[in-house]
Amino acid sequence: MEQPKNNLKLVADKKKARMILPNMLTLIGVCIGLTSIRFALDGRFEFAIIAIIFAALIDGLDGRIARLIKGTSKVGKELDSLTDMISFGVAPAFIMYFWKLNSLGRFGWLLCLVFVICVALRLARFNVNSNQEPSWRDNFFEGVPSPAGGILVLTPLIISLSGFNFIKLNSDLIVPIFFVVTSFLLISKFPSYSFKKIVIPRRTTIFLLFGIVLFFGLLLIYTFNVIAISTLVYLTLLPVSYFHYQKIKKKHEKDKIQDEDDLEDVL
Repeated sequence: MEQPKNNLKLVADKKKARMILPNMLTLIGVCIGLTSIRFALDGRFEFAIIAIIFAALIDGLDGRIARLIKGTSKVGKELDSLTDMISFGVAPAFIMYFWKLNSLGRFGWLLCLVFVICVALRLARFNVNSNQEPSWRDNFFEGVPSPAGGILVLTPLIISLSGFNFIKLNSDLIVPIFFVVTSFLLISKFPSYSFKKIVIPRRTTIFLLFGIVLFFGLLLIYTFNVIAISTLVYLTLLPVSYFHYQKIKKKHEKDKIQDEDDLEDVL
């Protein structure tokens, strides 16, 4: 007796099936970013900061998971940019507006608008440049990435929640400065580390895993202290990345000139 064929398939194409997980993570990031605005509306800024951090972690995972399972797609790329726009552009601007910028009147709202526009321009430029051929420049971002920018503008709020009493902040002055500087860094061509092509020797893998576990353990216990220190460490890495970029650039330009001279000698 002929057995009936089972034609019921949730996803017919294996490629499309692999796309579901990273895109689902991206959409979860959107929900978390929007939820941070809800927390800010209720005055629960601690949870708003935590939501942005979770959105940043998901943003760092979805692309890597997509490449790992070969589930990358054009839809996922555009969806990721829209998610970054909400989670690291709109959400941080609203959080800081409800916390401090609303006291500055129209100027505070102008700062929010400028920051969100700079995030949009940063993401648009990134999408255009991501189609270029691989090179040594892939180790650096052109400008500060949007997740880092979204967290940088939250630095005054993070420090105020961290309990670092020895840091006295005049928030009416510091918050606008952070908005202006971060907006400039987003749209500038300032080189910053991308941390995409870090090669970890196998013998040091166990120490890396221990460091990650230790970091997240401290993050659970001393949440805002760890976030504040991490933000300050990132700020100190910016000039380091600039000089490192210039050093590598000069080396490659020197090698290029040497290759051209060798070619002329041969001819």
